[in-house]
Amino acid sequence: MTQVFSLKKLRGQVEKCPQRLPLWMIAIAWIGGTIATAALALIEDWQDVVMIVGSFGASCLLIFAYPTSPFAQPRNIVGGHCIATMTGLIFLYVFGLHWWSMATAASTAIALMLLFRVPHPPAASNPLIVMLAGAKWSFLFTPTLTGSVALVMVALVYNNVGIGRQYPTYW
Repeated sequence: MTQVFSLKKLRGQVEKCPQRLPLWMIAIAWIGGTIATAALALIEDWQDVVMIVGSFGASCLLIFAYPTSPFAQPRNIVGGHCIATMTGLIFLYVFGLHWWSMATAASTAIALMLLFRVPHPPAASNPLIVMLAGAKWSFLFTPTLTGSVALVMVALVYNNVGIGRQYPTYW
């Protein structure tokens, strides 16, 4: 009889922990994250609008450390953030802020990102961010759409500098 759950499963597989990225790749990710976040912060100061969302920090990890990952592609970044934010806004304004509406909004955003083929793990937190902040509908445009597009624009330039680097893998 197959066990559905066993404490033995919690020990993990036989695989070893993945190796650390080479220091030069860590430096490239650090610089890319710095440039992208600085660009958002500068736009925020210049335009006096909110441009930074916590999930953008996690997006930078994917975009600059793992730019060939499907999760780091432009369609996933912009589409994932927009779908997840829209989901959070709809749930907030239709159902209000409750434990069950937050749980359902987050899971619905995950399902919709998968359905539309734009999964971006950092964006899965957007419904919670939206709901806890009591965000307005304008949050979909600024910071979500404009911020995610700005991240992609920085990535398009930065991730194509140097020999053997190409971004994106697909649109």
